[in-house]
Amino acid sequence: MNKYIKTIQLAALQKLNGGIAWLLPDAALKSATLVALLYLWRVALSSGVQTPISLEQMLTYTYLSALLGDLLVVQSPASGWLSDGVLLKLYGRPLSMLGQLAAETAGGWVPMLLLFSTPMAILSPLLGVSLMPSSWLFLPSLLLSVSLGFAVDALFACLCIKMRNMSWLVGRMRIAITAVFSGTIIPIRLLPFGLAEALKYQPFACLGGAVLSLYTGTADVRETLLLQILWNIILWPAALFVLHQSREGMVSYGG
Repeated sequence: MNKYIKTIQLAALQKLNGGIAWLLPDAALKSATLVALLYLWRVALSSGVQTPISLEQMLTYTYLSALLGDLLVVQSPASGWLSDGVLLKLYGRPLSMLGQLAAETAGGWVPMLLLFSTPMAILSPLLGVSLMPSSWLFLPSLLLSVSLGFAVDALFACLCIKMRNMSWLVGRMRIAITAVFSGTIIPIRLLPFGLAEALKYQPFACLGGAVLSLYTGTADVRETLLLQILWNIILWPAALFVLHQSREGMVSYGG
């Protein structure tokens, strides 16, 4: 475990190689975007439109989605590492390849959690947003979401291996799919034409949207946790199998 913790530390320090000032513009942009979104939701939901989510819940949902964005929809460096052969080197180290990948990813989260998420969490009362959770069971939901996120990430990495030089296209497709179906930007409960009931059972809804819904009290706790556990049970064996089958293609691409 100490080796993985050290990997997390090194990955976090790597993000700070250019100095803290290099990350401040990104943090400022995230802050400005969040404030703008809060204003838009206040205008939209204060106009008398009937929605299944209250204004207070929507503000908390949006705020927490910004603070925990990297954790809610996991995106590891795996897809980018395929093209330069870095992922292949992980197999030559005395650690689990997936363990190293998870540690590298977690380390990359640390700087923005410190520079953006923590200060904005402290400032939330000044922006009129309550961060008090409706249920503390959002914590195991977050762990299940991160776990499922790594499984989904591994599947997308294998798709990049399969499509070779089209990894950029896979990346754009992934961003679009997760933005719509994960519920991290627009809650699935707000989708029209009966889509909300249908889409809440698909695996992407068990990522960030599930955590945010439990946090704000807009989803059934038991059903949400059971769905997250179920999709972890289904997708992790699938991801490990596809990753194993993709090794030959990984060797010939970037190695």
